Amino acid sequence: MVNLWSPMAELKNLYLFSYNSLQFLGWTVALFRILSNFISTESVTGTYASAGELICLLQCCAFLEVVHGAIGIVPSGAVLPLMQWSGRTHFLLAIVRPIVEVQESPSVFITFLAWSLSEVIRYSHYALSCTGNPPYFITYLRYTAFILLYPVGLGPGEMWLMYQALPFIKRKNLYADSLPFSYCNFVKVLLLFYPFLWLNLYLHLFKQRRSKLGKHQKTKTI
Repeated sequence: MVNLWSPMAELKNLYLFSYNSLQFLGWTVALFRILSNFISTESVTGTYASAGELICLLQCCAFLEVVHGAIGIVPSGAVLPLMQWSGRTHFLLAIVRPIVEVQESPSVFITFLAWSLSEVIRYSHYALSCTGNPPYFITYLRYTAFILLYPVGLGPGEMWLMYQALPFIKRKNLYADSLPFSYCNFVKVLLLFYPFLWLNLYLHLFKQRRSKLGKHQKTKTI
């Protein structure tokens, strides 16, 4: 009987390496554009114009991570990746992209910078994990940098921008033709629940941090 497990495992590993490498490259380009714009203009305005469409594309493609978890080719499951993907995608495609008045907000710069830094670290770690054990400093950054980057991206980033967008959502009567409820009221309610939904993911990352870094420390001791 032919053993198909090894070729299938190699194919899965190659696919995951390719996906994570492409995401790493995409977010690296986004980070470069954000910083280049900031350095050349000495301003946080122009952030969306420099990297917004690329970030929208990368975030849409990240739905594959929900699929990966759902079909079991990664151990993360589908729920937490779906929560993160839904929150970011809603923020980008429902608020930032269609409301040009908020695209020059410092909150866009803060959000995009925090996202780009965290994703460059995360995807480099995932890609290197497909080739064996990544260097410890990459693993350490993966499970440490989020402690600062995630709250910064959430508070002065996503939540503050959604709050700033409320007058424009109300004035434009945004999505009134396609939704059976007030989108403005929906965003207000979402802002109330956002920290609690986010906290679930944040605490999960701390559990992962204890597991991954603790395992590495035990290996070093042995």
